[in-house]
Amino acid sequence: MDRDLDHVDRIQEQWARERPDLDTSPQGLIGRTHRLADRLMEELLVVYRRHGLGQGEFDVLATLRRAGDPFELTPSVLAQTTMVTSGAVTKRLDRLEAAGLVRRQPSDLDGRGRVIGLTAEGRRLIDRAYTEHMENEHRLVAGLDADERAQLEHLLRRWAASLDA
Repeated sequence: MDRDLDHVDRIQEQWARERPDLDTSPQGLIGRTHRLADRLMEELLVVYRRHGLGQGEFDVLATLRRAGDPFELTPSVLAQTTMVTSGAVTKRLDRLEAAGLVRRQPSDLDGRGRVIGLTAEGRRLIDRAYTEHMENEHRLVAGLDADERAQLEHLLRRWAASLDA
């Protein structure tokens, strides 16, 4: 039986022994979710690094790519879409521009504004990286069948919505 226990089970057993007055059942969900998120991030970063990218750079390139032709967005839209500060976006853009993957140019709509666009090399890179990223994500969820994945996705969506409410 002990072989079926995972790290979180062991922690909960210790707390049950030390503090039997507390219900630690949420720890089973939150602890495993946290550990799973960390493990998944490790696996995702392997692919990003293979393409010379960090998570932030991948996110910016993917956001520009999925915006569609002409693959351009304002820095403020990038900050909103990637859910980071404008300062963080600026640092990412500086690195991507230095690598020749994005370009900053004046906005056609606002003479004072700027837009960020993918270069041809940036588009080629994100297309390769995103293809490998999706292959990797398929590998990471392969331990669950289609029904289990759908059920888990539904439950995670509900849980996230309850926290956002």
